[in-house]
Formats: sequence, structure tokens, C-alpha cells
Amino acid sequence: MTGRHPGPEHVTQRATASDHARIIEAGGDVHVWEAGGPTPHTLDALPPAPRLTGRTAQAEELLKALEPDETGRVATVVTGLPGVGKSALALHTAQRAVDLGHFPGGTLFVHLRGYAPTGAVGPGQALETLLRALGVRTEDLPPTVEEQAGLYQSELARRARDHGPALILADDASSPAQLLPLIPAHPGHRLLATSRDALTAPDFRPRLVPLDELDTDAAGKLIAGALAQVRPEDPRAGAEPDALEQVAAHCGGLPLALTIAAALLTDDPGLPIATLADDLADTRTRLESLRHEDADGRTLAVRTAFDLSHRRLKERDARLFRLLTLNPGPDVSTDAATALSGRSTKETRGSLAALTRSCLLGEQPTGSGRWRAHDLIRLYAADLPPEEDEDEALERLLTYYSTVSAAADGHLRGPHGQQALDVFPDRASASTWLDAERANLIAVIPSAASDPATALGLVDRLTTYLHERRHFHEVLALSEYALAVARTLDDPTVEAWALTILGIALEGVRRFDEAVDVLAQVVDVYAELDERHSEGVALNGLGTALMQVRRFDEAVDALTRAVGIFRELGERHGESRALNNLAIALQEVRLFDEAIDAHARDLTICHELGDRLGESAALNNLGVALRLVGRFDEAAQAHTRDLAICRELDDRHGEGQALGNLGTVLQEGLVLDLAIDAHTQAVAIYRELDDRHREGGTLNNLGVALRLAHRVDESIEAHTQAADIFRELDDRHREGGALNNLGIALIEVPRLDEAVTALTQALRIYREFGDSHNEAIALRNLDAARADRLPPPAKREKRRWFRRGRAGGPGA
Repeated sequence: MTGRHPGPEHVTQRATASDHARIIEAGGDVHVWEAGGPTPHTLDALPPAPRLTGRTAQAEELLKALEPDETGRVATVVTGLPGVGKSALALHTAQRAVDLGHFPGGTLFVHLRGYAPTGAVGPGQALETLLRALGVRTEDLPPTVEEQAGLYQSELARRARDHGPALILADDASSPAQLLPLIPAHPGHRLLATSRDALTAPDFRPRLVPLDELDTDAAGKLIAGALAQVRPEDPRAGAEPDALEQVAAHCGGLPLALTIAAALLTDDPGLPIATLADDLADTRTRLESLRHEDADGRTLAVRTAFDLSHRRLKERDARLFRLLTLNPGPDVSTDAATALSGRSTKETRGSLAALTRSCLLGEQPTGSGRWRAHDLIRLYAADLPPEEDEDEALERLLTYYSTVSAAADGHLRGPHGQQALDVFPDRASASTWLDAERANLIAVIPSAASDPATALGLVDRLTTYLHERRHFHEVLALSEYALAVARTLDDPTVEAWALTILGIALEGVRRFDEAVDVLAQVVDVYAELDERHSEGVALNGLGTALMQVRRFDEAVDALTRAVGIFRELGERHGESRALNNLAIALQEVRLFDEAIDAHARDLTICHELGDRLGESAALNNLGVALRLVGRFDEAAQAHTRDLAICRELDDRHGEGQALGNLGTVLQEGLVLDLAIDAHTQAVAIYRELDDRHREGGTLNNLGVALRLAHRVDESIEAHTQAADIFRELDDRHREGGALNNLGIALIEVPRLDEAVTALTQALRIYREFGDSHNEAIALRNLDAARADRLPPPAKREKRRWFRRGRAGGPGA
């Protein structure tokens, strides 16, 4: 028989004690350098398991998969991207299973080198290694792979009979063909494998255990533990926790990258962690920085690990892998990937699935049609040589985003919106698409810099959505970008349009004085250009900004002009929006009858146009006006109708407003249990939407309702939270209102010293704003606190106009 001894470049044999010095951890994976000499026949040792950090849940899942049971599933594969720590987890869990006595028949280990540049270990080579470990002499090895597989199964059966179940650990497999001959026929044995690919085949159905990157806390602990292991006195991890967190973040929680970072710090004990964090902060050089070479010239590098997986991709899959980097957002949809690829959806999905099997991409969550790559893999892909048709691919992507966002924006703007395509069946589905694509749409706009029309079109199509979702800071950033682009065109109309968006965005981020200045400038520009429609839009925005700085008479004038322009042009939708804001301004100057009339006209127009969103806003504001004149029954009906529309449209922000205003009406009628319920629901919605201003306002109203219901301690807590929010937001006037109400609640306890403090602060704020009306109220309450008595109650209609059983209350 001719000898067929596998060389050390192909097979990792069982490690003896002398071999253990040649085993090192590399990003959680284990690499074994083989020693010469006879192969050992013992079955009671595994390569040493590296230190495991942050993998408790995954280790328990894997240990359960290795437990003896009657399912007949003997094969388990740990999968994950390169360097994620698959081998470390497998070795650690295998050792625990042995310690628990699960495998009295012993353990076998074979390194399959599935991604090695020199070639993967073939089934015959792997079987030879395992047969020798089982005690078969070289001269007794059968000549064919089929015969070796038969002998392997026979030896495993004998070992199960004589000693009990055994565990075979096959590290770094790259194909089902490598593992199929190794699957034990005896149901008591277990095969545990690791692979960068999710290995399945029609004749190979293992249990897959996917492994993701470490979270930030565990990633920092991995580096800190490595430093302490080498030098227990190393103070850097404890002294630089923020820098340690930054390094962990730059490594993306990938154990291979974290191990390299720890090695770089270990090699240079005087290197501050902050310096390494600064080096890794540059995305252009991060992959090159994540490279370590030891004294023997052995190199460990993130890029090399990714290379081994990339070179196995088919050409069409590698092409898409590179093209996906043209999408600058955090993930990509199947439809956007199809636009990039220029192929059919089916073909593109096939390539996406291939990249997912290679763990270079992941569908998150499974079945969502949204694909995401690890940050370091994205950097690696972006460094690959460009594809020849990348310009065409980017143009297809921009066309896709422009076309579909236009269709979505058409739904959001209502019946007056121009829908480019019948893509979405309804408004809710359009909003859902925008929610999913928001980050991509914002990130892709600079990619269209060479085509200003496309860039500005995308900005225009996003503004309605972003305002509706209260992403005002994003609107501000886009408007500043749009203004910069518009000024390069030397077109005053486009520049004025960009300034309009900027002014409205400034109002959204509560920079009201700046908003007034910008919008007043825009009004003058459009008046000079005789752009009547745009002048009306700018006047409408100016009017709302003027209200925010309490210049109500000027707001009424601006909004009255806007209504007149839209009516003159026959633009019913514009007239509706301007009437809505005019009515609010009229309330502020206490012209309540005129305000109610304006709201009623707005409501009629919205109903005629089929504008449900506008109808919702009109009902909301009509209800406020009716409440202010004491028409509580009608106010409650308006807010209840508004609430139904908001829920129909899945408008969470509008739902919060409807609930809050309904709660205030119920509060006025002293239907306190339902008022508290409505306010509480509204607070929860605003917290969900991270709308801090409205959360604070609703907490303030909730506090009043709680106090009226004699739940004073809860009232004090609500007012305190409201005051804290407004202080945090630097909204001094509303902080004064919360402090005034807090003072009243504190008087009732009585906690008079605290009440005096709160009311004194409120009084100071009102005087600062020149608000004589509220100053008088705060002064009256302060006098009451100093006199140790409750303030006189405001005049209030005491009748319970709202029946408690009606419609199940606001939460129905």
C-alpha cells in the first residue's frame, strides 16, 4: 500500500501537549500549527479553549444542541462572519460538554481549512486524520474514500458500544461535502462544525447556530481582559473607559478586530487607548490599522480574513457585493439592490442569499427583505476595485429612490399631491416605506450632487414626511444642503424655495427668531418675483413662526394675507392650511368667534377635498377653540372625531394631540378619571415618538387633572417632570407654567417652602417675558403660599357635562 500521509499544509491533527504552544487565538478562531511525528491515538483532549467573553446565551444554546436526546439530529454548525469567534465558542462549549460527561467515548478534532489559500482539506484527508486518532494504523487505512468512510462509521459504532458517545469537532468547514462523510451514523455521537457559510444541502440538514458580533460592553471587556491577562497592573482600561468604548465601537464588536486591537495595545504598554481610538476613527485607514504582526512574522489582519471569504464568491455575487456600497445608508432593500444590480429581482435575490450564506451580508430580520453588512465588511467592500458600470448602477439607484419617494410623498400630501406611480395602496403603506428607507434617502442625496435637480427633488419629497414624523433636525440639515445647492444654480426662485424649507425647519427646531427672519426674507423675494403661490406658502410659514415668538397681531396679518392669496388662486388646499393657522392666531388674540368660524371653513374645505389629515388637524384645533369658549360638549365631539381619524391613518403624533386635548376638555368638565386616562395615553405616545416638548406639555396638564382628583403626590411628580423637560429644552415660558402648577400642588400638601420656591421662579420667568397676565396669576398663588392658604379657585363650570359611560372613554 502506498502511503498517503496528509501534509501539514492541509490537515490539523489532534493536538498533543507539545502542540499546544502552537495554538493561538485569532479573533476568537483557533489556528493550529501541526507538529511532526506519530499521530496520537488518545481521545481525551481538545485544543485549549480561548477565553470566552459575552457569549453566555450562545454557549447555552450550543450546549443544549450537544445534549444526548432522541431527535436523531447529530450535526450542528456554528456560523458567522469571519473573525466573529466561531471556533472559540465551539471549543469552549465542547469542553463544557465533556466536563459534564456527555461524551465518555472521547473527542476528535480536525481542522478542515475550508478557506485556506492553499486549498481546503478534502473528505479523504479528514477521514484519514480521524481514523488515525481512533487508533487505525497508517498501513491499515483503506485505499478509497468510500472504504475509509465505512471504517470510520464502524470505529465510531465500536467506540459507542465500548465507551459511549463521542464528539467530533470539525473546525473551519467551507462546504457540506467536507462534512457529509464525517456525520456519525450512531445517534449518540455528535458532529460540531464551524463555518463562515450557512452550510445546508438537500442531503445535509444540520442545526445552524448563528453567531453575531459582541455588544459594546462585552467588546470592551474582551480588550480589558486581554490587557489584564498579559499585565495585571495595566491601568489603561480602567483609566480610559470612554476611549475603550470608542475602540470597541470602531471594531464593530468583531472579536478578530478586538483581538488585534488588544494585541496592538499589549505590544506597546505605553500607548494610550485614546490614541488607538483616534487611529481607528478614520474609516479610510481603519482596515489597515487592524493588522498585527508578531516577532515571527505571523500576521493577523481583518482584511486578510475577509479576503478568504470574498475570493470564494461567484463573479455575479462579487459584483453585487461591491455595488451595494453605492447605497450609503445602513441597509438596503431587495428592490434597491435590484436597481443597483440591473438584473431581475429573482436573480438579485439569489445573489443576496449567496452573500448571506457567506456571512458577508445578513437579512435583518429574516424575511424583511432588508439586508445589512457589518461595518468593517462595508469598508472592505468599498475598498475593492470598482465595477465598470458603477456610474450606471448609481443612476439606477437614484432613479429608484426618486420615483418611489415621489409616489410615497403623493400619498402623504393627500389628494392634492402628485403621485408619480401607483406604488402604494394607501397612505399607511407609503409611510411604512418611508420609515424603512428614511436613513437611505437622506444619505443618498449627496450622491446626486452632480444632478442638482435629482438632489433637490429628493429633499422636497422628504420634507412633508420628516415634518410629520417630527424629525426636525434632519429637515434642518437637508434644508441647509438644499440652500447650498440652490445657490450654485444662480436661480432666485430655487433659492427662495430652499429658504422656505430652511425657515420652516428652523421653526421645527424651535429657533423661532431665526425662522421669522428667514421667512420674512422669503416673502419679500416671492413678492418681488410675483410668485403668488410661493408667497402664500411663505406667509403661512411666517405666520406660524410669528405666533411662536408671541407676535400674534403680526401673525394674524400674515396669515390673513396667505388666505387671501390662496383664495384668489383657487388653491383650496393652501387656503385650508392657512385658515387653520389663522384660526389659531385668532384664538391667541382672543377673537374666539372668528377663530371658530375659520376652523369651520377649514373643516368644510378638507371634507370637500377628501383630505383626512387636514380634516384631523381642523377638528383638533376647532375643539380647542370650542373649549376656550366653554362649549365643552362640542369640543369633546370634535376631539373624539379627530382621534378616530388619527387612528384610521395610523398618525401617532396626531393621536397624541387628540388624546391630550380631549383630556383637557374632560378635565374642564371635571370628568377626571377619563381625563387622566387620556393624558396618560398621550404622554406614552409622545415618549414613544421622542417628542419632548409635547410630552412636557401633556405632563403639565396631567398634573392638573391629578391634583383635581386629589392625587396630589402624583400631581407633584408630573409637574416636576414637565418643568425638568422644559428646562432641559430651554423653553423658559413653558417652564414657568409647569412651575406655577407645581407650586399650587405643593400648597395643597402642604409643602409651603417648596411652593414658594417654585412660584418665585415662575414669577421671575413671566416678568422676564413681559407676560403680565400669567405674572398676576403666579403672584396671586405666591401670596397664597406665603399666607399658608390655598389660592382662590378659577371660575369653572361645575356641571358634569360628559357622561362617564359614553363611548367607553378616550382609550376606546
